[in-house]
Formats: sequence, C-alpha cells, structure tokens
Amino acid sequence: MVQSPTQIISLEDFLQLPETNPGMEYIDGQIYQKPMPQGKHSKLQTSLVSHINKWSETKQLAYGFTELRCTIDGRSIIPDISVFFWENLPLDENQEILDQVTEVPDWAIEILSPDQSSTRPIDNLLFLLNQGMSLGWLIDPYEKVVFAFEQDKTPITLRGIDPIPLPERLNQYNLTVNELFDFLSFSPRSSKV
Repeated sequence: MVQSPTQIISLEDFLQLPETNPGMEYIDGQIYQKPMPQGKHSKLQTSLVSHINKWSETKQLAYGFTELRCTIDGRSIIPDISVFFWENLPLDENQEILDQVTEVPDWAIEILSPDQSSTRPIDNLLFLLNQGMSLGWLIDPYEKVVFAFEQDKTPITLRGIDPIPLPERLNQYNLTVNELFDFLSFSPRSSKV
C-alpha cells in the first residue's frame, strides 16, 4: 500500500489539528496517516506492552505506552510502543504523564500491519536512534521476524529461538522471538526457549 503525504504545513499548524484514529504523523513538513492496526498488530501491541509493564513497573525500571505522540526536533511521530526508563518518564509537577511529550523514548517498538511498507517505521526508528534512543524493534508478525536497531550497531534480523536485545538496564527481562510471537495465540503458551 502506497500512501501519499498531504500538503506541506508547519509543525505548529499540524499540532493544532484534531487527533485522528489512526493517528497522523508529521515528518519533514508532510502529514502521513498511520495504518489502522489490525488483529495481529493489536494483539502483539497490547500483550507486549502489558508484559513489559508487568515486569518493569513494579521495579520502577521503565514504563511502556501505546500510541504515544512524541514531538521531537521538528517531527511528530507515534511509535506503536514507547518505553521510557523510570527517571526519564515525561511527567508534570504532579508526577503525571504529560499530554505533550517532547522527550525521546529510551526504546521504541513498531509493528507492521498488513500491506504496510517498512520504510516509514524504519525511518522513524533511525530518527529516534539519532536523537538518543538506545533501542528500536521492528516486528513483522507475518514473517515472524524482529529487526533490532541499537545505537552504533548494525541492525540485526532475529527469528525463532533468537533472544531479542533489550536496553542494558532491562537485561534481566528475557524474550525470544518465538516467545514474542506466542503472544498472538489464545491457546496455552508453549515453553519454547
């Protein structure tokens, strides 16, 4: 599916537009509509962020958000999952999440939808890495593949029993590609290692 951008406008004008569902992203003066999440995308997104938060929130290590708009260095994007280390959470004076997030997530995850090109999600992950993010994942639920992008490293392709890289401070949390894709199933989880 090829999607053409709309007219060129300023970031300030873009941020005044009403939010849409699915969300729109602002990249290089142009607006792009994100694809509507479908079944596999939605199940992975919901299960994965729940799994991350169940493990990391109680230890006050990190917290993951779904569809959180991040406006950084002239770009306004919506990663499928944005994870912030605890001390980097974008909070207001009441220790509540800000509505307008201008901080770079420490870890971002994009999940491909059917017929979605990987170009824009990869571009967004590389942009965030250049802004200081430590880790990005691109998940392809149809090919059962995870692409991992880390600071100053060549991206890697992961399948099957490969462990998926995590931010260093979350290295006690382990997840293989098979375990990630087990989230798609509603049957009892296998004990794949």
